Amino acid sequence: MDRKKTSEPVRAALLALLRGGLWEQDVKPHSCFPLSRDSWEEVFLLSKQQTVTGVAFRGLHHLPDGMLPPESLLLRWMAAADGIERKNKEMNLALDSLLTLFARHGLHPILQKGQGLASLYAYPLLRECGDIDLYFVDEKEFESASDSIQAQGIRLVRKADGSLMYSWHGVPVEHHIRLVDLYHPHHRYPKTGSAWGFRDMVLPAASGLRVTVPAPSLNLLLQYAHILKHALGRGIGLRQLCDLALSCDKWHTEVHHAILREACLQSGLGKWVPLLHTFLTDCLGLAPDRLPYPEAAPDARPLLDIIWRGGNFGQQKGSPSVQPAMLRKVQTADAFRRNLCFALHYAPKEAFGLFINLLKGQAR
Repeated sequence: MDRKKTSEPVRAALLALLRGGLWEQDVKPHSCFPLSRDSWEEVFLLSKQQTVTGVAFRGLHHLPDGMLPPESLLLRWMAAADGIERKNKEMNLALDSLLTLFARHGLHPILQKGQGLASLYAYPLLRECGDIDLYFVDEKEFESASDSIQAQGIRLVRKADGSLMYSWHGVPVEHHIRLVDLYHPHHRYPKTGSAWGFRDMVLPAASGLRVTVPAPSLNLLLQYAHILKHALGRGIGLRQLCDLALSCDKWHTEVHHAILREACLQSGLGKWVPLLHTFLTDCLGLAPDRLPYPEAAPDARPLLDIIWRGGNFGQQKGSPSVQPAMLRKVQTADAFRRNLCFALHYAPKEAFGLFINLLKGQAR
């Protein structure tokens, strides 16, 4: 779908459905409803590009009967939601078996984003899953984990940022040596203290395996930086913003507010985070008093433009996984060029550090 042909009512309708699905509340009357058959088709396709089809499906449950899409589209939407649930169950089982393998080798990776954040949703299986991201606390664990995977006869691919990628039971997995996507050498968040630690959660799979995830304050900082990284590059989708909205809401009483704010300022995110906050409240309906700290930008449109233009990790431009490596590099560089003004305004030093890091990675 060409962003120039996506009308404002279609975009507004998707955001309204997401608010209904995120908070499990009635979709408030909006001038975009009712929609035509063609417009509903656009909403459905846009939800797929933004990887929020399942959350939007929950939003349909909170629409009055007279505003619902045609029955034929409802059936397709239901089938898509069912597919998301099945994929999530496969993901959970794969994660379970992978962590069991690592435990046998005495390894204890940290689960980043993904299924850990899915647990925040009222219907976790409807949160579209991507890959499994695991962080290893030091180089020794990172290499030991790589060795244990290669011993299974699995080929590892090293990415430009130094992470390793492979497929485990049909599920894409990445190993990371960097926990938070902060690249400027002078931007450092504290590494000690309860705000920056980890905690256990129960994996929603048959074995009930316990996994380790970042503590709330650290998790929010991780998401702030990760969304920025992709917003400056090929694109960021609404799924990651939905994750962040629920994180702010569910962890409000557990976040070390002043410590997180100071870490964001020290990390060069002082202008970026208020823009995110405005998006969460104005576009996704997060209650302002659930923000980790109150700073907000006057307008969310600069971020909205990037979201509509790129889709989830650049899906609007085509799937990176099926493109030649050189083409992906050219498109990534072009994305940074297009977003230069945005980067210079909201996170200039971090954008420079990220770009230099990617250039070094491409030269490896």
